[in-house]
Parts: sequence; C-alpha cells; structure tokens
Amino acid sequence: MKNKIIIALMFVGISAMNAQEFDRSVKTKENFEASIPHPDQDKAVAEKLKNLEKKMGKKPNIVWIIVDDLGYGDPGCYGGGAAIGAATPNMDKFAAEGLKLTSAYSQQTCTPTRAAILTGRLPIRSGLTRPILSGDKITANPWKDEISLPSLLSAAGYTTLLTGKWHVGELEGMRPHDIGFDEFYGYYSAPKEISQSVDLHRYPDLTMNSDYMNTFNKIKTNTHLIHGYKGGKTEEVSEIKSLDDMGRADQVLADFTVAKIAELAKSNKPFFLEHAFLKVHADNQDNPDYRGLSKAKYQYKNAVVEVDMHIGAIVKALDDAGILENTFVFITSDNGPQMDAWPDGGYTPFRGAKGTTFEGGVRIPGIAYWKGMISPGRQSDDVFDLMDLFGTSLRIAGVSPDNLPNDKYYDFIDQSSFLFLDEGKSNREAVYFWWGKELMAVRMREYKEHIKVIIPQSNMLWIDYATVQNVGLAPWLFNLYIDPKEEMPVGHRRSAWLATLGAKLKDHGSTFKKFPPKKIGL
Repeated sequence: MKNKIIIALMFVGISAMNAQEFDRSVKTKENFEASIPHPDQDKAVAEKLKNLEKKMGKKPNIVWIIVDDLGYGDPGCYGGGAAIGAATPNMDKFAAEGLKLTSAYSQQTCTPTRAAILTGRLPIRSGLTRPILSGDKITANPWKDEISLPSLLSAAGYTTLLTGKWHVGELEGMRPHDIGFDEFYGYYSAPKEISQSVDLHRYPDLTMNSDYMNTFNKIKTNTHLIHGYKGGKTEEVSEIKSLDDMGRADQVLADFTVAKIAELAKSNKPFFLEHAFLKVHADNQDNPDYRGLSKAKYQYKNAVVEVDMHIGAIVKALDDAGILENTFVFITSDNGPQMDAWPDGGYTPFRGAKGTTFEGGVRIPGIAYWKGMISPGRQSDDVFDLMDLFGTSLRIAGVSPDNLPNDKYYDFIDQSSFLFLDEGKSNREAVYFWWGKELMAVRMREYKEHIKVIIPQSNMLWIDYATVQNVGLAPWLFNLYIDPKEEMPVGHRRSAWLATLGAKLKDHGSTFKKFPPKKIGL
C-alpha cells in the first residue's frame, strides 16, 4: 500500500512538472490573464513604435474592419475566393502584404465578440453572452460599469468612430456614442432583424398578417440608419423600407467611412475607426446597383465580393490621405459562417458553424496589415483571440493597462510584439470557449479539449436544431494539427496533455470565484 502511494505521488509530481513546463504563461497581476513572457520581444516592439511616432509626429491610427459571419474558408487567401465563386482580391492582397493568422479566434456569435473586443473581457464577465433580441427585457445595463476601449482611447487623445453594425444594445446608455465612441453612423441590429418586416418572400406569415405585424412593430428593432454623437444629438437619417434599401446599406456605410477618413486625416489627432459591415450576415440582399456581382450569382457570394470591394476602398482612402504607413489595419469576422441560413451562409473547412465552439464556429480569418510596420508575406499559426485587439490597441495608443480597475478580471493579451515584429511569437497560451454561460473548451498550442459540445440534430442546423451536451466519460481532446475537423479524439490514448488542459480549464474557472459574472437578464 505504501509503495502504491509513493508511486502515485511520483506520478502526480511528474504530471505537475510536465504541466508547468507545457504551460508557458505567467500571471503578473491577479485580475489579468496570464501571458507568455517575451521580454526581448516587448522591448523591441516598444522601440519600433517609439521610432514610428517620432517619424510621424503623432500616435498611430487604428482601423478594425469586421465582416459579419464571414467563414474561415470564404476569402481566397484562406482557400476560398474565386475557387468557390466569390473572388476576394483585396483581402488576398492585404494578407499577402501583411500577416495572415491561421489560428485567430472569435466568440461563437456576434454580440459576444463585439462586446469582448471593446471590453477586453469574456462575455460571461460583462453579461453580454448573446444578442439582445426583439422582445428581450434586460434587468441591467451591462455597459454601465464597463471601461470600453473607445473611452480609453478618447482619454488618450484619439477621435473614435464606429460605422456600421452595433448589435450590443440600442437602449439609451447602451448605444455606441453612449459607451465611449465620439460618433456612430450605422444600425443597431443585424440585417435579418432590420429587413424581416419588409421581406414578403422569407417571412410571409409575419408580413401578410396585419395582426402579427401590428404586434411586431411594437417590439421590433429600430430600422433606421442612426447618426449619433457623444454627449450630443442622435438622429434617424433614413429608414430601411425595402429590400433594395437593405441591399444598398453597406455601400452607404462604406462611402461614409471613406469620406470620414479624408476628414480625420487632416486633424492633428490620431483616430480609432471600427468599420463593422452588415453583410455577410443573413438575410443578404443584393445591392440593386450591381446585382450578380460574384461568379456564383447567389446573394451570399455577391455580398462577399461587395464587402471585399469596400475593404479595398477603405484601405485606398487611407493611402490617398497619406496616412497608410501610420495606420494599423485588422480585417476579420465576428464568428464563423451561419450554416443554418444556407445557401445564404458562408464556408468553413472545419466542423461546426456560427453558434458552436467547434472550430467552424470560432476560428476566423485574421489579417493584420500595416505598411512599413508588418513585413509582407508573414503567416502564423500561433493563437490569437480577437479580445487581444483590445490590449494591442492600448499599446499602440500608449495607454497603460494599469489604468484599468482592480475589481474586474481582464482576459485580453497585448499582442503587439507578435503582430509587428518579423519573428514575433504569440504572447497567448490559451483560448477559452464559452457558449452563453457554459464553459465549453480550451485550446493550448495544437490541442483543444472540450468538456461540453454542441451537436446538430440535422445537417447544417447548428443553431436552430442543435443541443448542448456533456461529453461523457472523458473530455474530447483533439490534436488540431492531425485532426483539424475535430472528428477523432486522441484522449489519453495518444496524448500526454489531457490532464494539463483540464487543469487549465479549472484554473480559468477559478477566476470567477473572486470576479463573478455579471447578470443582466439574458
């Protein structure tokens, strides 16, 4: 018996040692996510940013371009493009001339991602765990005590602007210009929620029933294009009254952003611009000024080509204004493709889709482009969480994370040294995946361990006909290098790291004891 105890203790000791060596991250502050220390890298990027500011005479601009529901496999540079009927020459160009991330991660649906990148916190912490839909009655304003990125950048002398889709609350106190942005020009909700009351083909049971329409009109989202200013007026510019109006919406938004860039470039202040497309979220409507834009001719594919065209115009506007070399551009998607909407949905080579924590739902395109700062032709499979844009933007703006409060837990990592140095390595060790209030999985290096999964009851219906399930006797551990589609768990049979990833999940869960999740009624 004594010998068995000694052997067991030896095994635990070896496991702990292996786990410690495998997990390279170090926690430097109780309420911040642990990161992989790269002191030489950090010093080099600080010097690089300092030299750029000295050359340019002001802090760099920051531009995020977020496509809605774009699949990992939609852009040509990620295996799609012309090969699947929707060429994306601009995204392909910027990926070739910058850094293409092949292990970039979002949350599993739109509102959680948009909240996470602007707070640097997992949605379970802010309470914004899913979209706020027509008829929802929340019990608290989740933004009331959050410190948003635009508010931090505004305090650092930046002009901050959001163009496009918001989808993180439309009540007063929750709008973009209420939570830190200086200006908002866009729509509060997603295209489907805006256009369904005028779409007789998709929603005849609603649109052709006057009683239902009268009821729906009392709870539906605001269908107007909104122009709002921090501390100033909020006006309804125009209303979506037809499917053609919906189809033209992204053109209107892109034109505004292009004009705004020319205006902002003349200022002595740097700017932060988030351009959030409505497309390619269902329900996609063709722009009537150029129907059938793609070779495939389907509305989703046309939307992909249109969005790519607008991305090219936005970056060209930066170049025309003479500020491209002083602007960090990041192009991405807020989650995986919405397969439920097929054929009005995108493509991913991975298992799952929007609404799931399999790779298909959370692994998204991530293109970092900065002329003169990011060398052309770079590609990395190191992990990157879109929340890391929060920390990276703080570093660019010279804002110390020490300014953030100690009573909240922050999940972002500063990835500036990874993105901006030729030999940069990711500072993130783990990505955690949540579905609403359920902790689902973790990825470390090439391994991903699930403790809960989402299983569809029919082909492609990953949201409307799927269930959340426990995995059973053992966690599902996948090696994503040999099984990127997560089809055959290696478990303890062929991996030494099952317990290590489990310990990482346990450590993550323990952060909620001192920093409990916010409850807002969702």
